[in-house]
Amino acid sequence: MSTGTEFPQPESFSFDEESLKAIDTIVKRYPPGKQASAVIPLLYVVQRQMKRQTGSAWVPNKGMDAVAERLGMAPIRVYEVATFYFMFNMRPIGKFHLQVCGTTPCWLRGSDEVARACREAGKVGGYGQTSEDGLFTMTEVECLGGCVNAPILQVDDDYYEDMDYESTVKLIEALRRGERPAPGSVIGRQTSAPEGGPLTLLDVPGE
Repeated sequence: MSTGTEFPQPESFSFDEESLKAIDTIVKRYPPGKQASAVIPLLYVVQRQMKRQTGSAWVPNKGMDAVAERLGMAPIRVYEVATFYFMFNMRPIGKFHLQVCGTTPCWLRGSDEVARACREAGKVGGYGQTSEDGLFTMTEVECLGGCVNAPILQVDDDYYEDMDYESTVKLIEALRRGERPAPGSVIGRQTSAPEGGPLTLLDVPGE
């Protein structure tokens, strides 16, 4: 799958029925005249619709234009938002988006090994690239906010925590088989408690 700067843009984009229902719910959250505040969730609507329709979660130019029209905004304003936030993909990506956190806590806990597993098991050349089979795109991201359970590998919208090389390989192999392991700590950590279980507040009144 090509990862070059040139890629085809769809000639048109229109919201499907599922997206229209979501948009109706989202826009109602904002007072009249303030509907532009819905631009971020509507960009997510576009990205998820593209995932449903093409298998690749990204935001094409025509999708941004559709958001601008729906919210009564200049298209450039929508373009500015979409290109500023890293969670919107401005080009087609693989079926699974492997987002490796490389910020200090994850790096100290072994995110380099997680990235190596993504490259080797996912057959991805490096960050910003997609495997030849179109299954995996790997991206380096900044802090995902789960530092206590580092390293974190985000797959699409799911967090996989306490990762290492072996657990990353197992996750990628499962995804390749069409399985979707439950997100969360791969070592069975309870929320953000210490490894092995909580050390305080062991007794909960009423339980």
